[in-house]
Amino acid sequence: MLLADLGAEVVKIERPDGGDDTRAWGPPYTPDGRATYFLAVNRNKHSVVLDLATQEGRKRAQDLAVDSGIVVENFRPGVMDRLGLGYEELAARRPDLIYCSISAFGSAGGASLPGYDLIVQAVGGLMSITGSPDDEPQKVGVAVIDVITGLYAAVGVVSAVRHRERTGEGQRIEVDLLSCALAALSNQASAHTAGGVVPRRLGNVHPSIAPYETLPTSEGELAVAVGNDRQFRSMCTVLGASELGSDPRFVVNAARVAHREALRTELTARLVTDGAQVWAQRLNDAGVPAGPVNDIAAAFEFARTLGLEPTVDIDGTVVTRNPLRMGRTPVSYRLPPPPLAEDGQGPRWADQDAAGTETAGAPAPHET
Repeated sequence: MLLADLGAEVVKIERPDGGDDTRAWGPPYTPDGRATYFLAVNRNKHSVVLDLATQEGRKRAQDLAVDSGIVVENFRPGVMDRLGLGYEELAARRPDLIYCSISAFGSAGGASLPGYDLIVQAVGGLMSITGSPDDEPQKVGVAVIDVITGLYAAVGVVSAVRHRERTGEGQRIEVDLLSCALAALSNQASAHTAGGVVPRRLGNVHPSIAPYETLPTSEGELAVAVGNDRQFRSMCTVLGASELGSDPRFVVNAARVAHREALRTELTARLVTDGAQVWAQRLNDAGVPAGPVNDIAAAFEFARTLGLEPTVDIDGTVVTRNPLRMGRTPVSYRLPPPPLAEDGQGPRWADQDAAGTETAGAPAPHET
């Protein structure tokens, strides 16, 4: 979808027995019965139904892949090879092919393992650092590893396109959810790899910064992210507690981390005198990063108040706007998430005869 937003013409190959699984992942549904999950990640795509269990379906898929010049697939490793759609076979027909394989656990020892985002959040360590120390491990509230993996894949494809433009060479790209999960652990991963520490769940607090957490107020929870000692002193002034800024327990960040619970008690005693929205405004005015803990509806409304236009309407389907804002090559919203198509429907260049020849008006391969 990200590549399509940036101008690529994308053909989504779907099974004849209902298509993409996420078409049935609901509730919630739109008033006309479409799964909102599917709508979230499928704008700007064409849908073509092919039965890859048949020789005709596989032949059509091969021709589409070769004509497109870029393939993104997420079967278990080995499945595309068995279908005659592996990189080596397709690259023999088109040497400059860019072929991106996405799997759960890679093509070596994890090739046979099935995986969804939840499983990778679990085995990849993310759940071990998410949630309260006294509660069970928690997954993140969205399929964040799927999203991160898609971002890495898109960056890899764009990089490969640039290399092809310079050299004429194609290449294979492999990305797996587990490696992306480990990369996304960032400072928590570095704590282990460089410091020998095994991070644990800390709730909403930060292992290295304080106060960097959520705190209760008289109305709602307030998130504060105090990144340096100057910001901490400013926060103390706003709270009417300037003495905390010179308290030896809190004067520098390392001391605040060491006395985190005492600091939380002091801050909470002041914050319960007003609501989260009020404190956020006061702290922001003083240059201290803070904000109320919003629900999803409030989050979208907040973005609107900032002029960020977080949604876009594509022929009656409202979707979240791509966050990229580009001056020369802006993101485009050409197609709503597609209905499940029948074989032969889709963009004109994808409509081929049995011999695999392109239809009239088809763009050159580098345009697709």
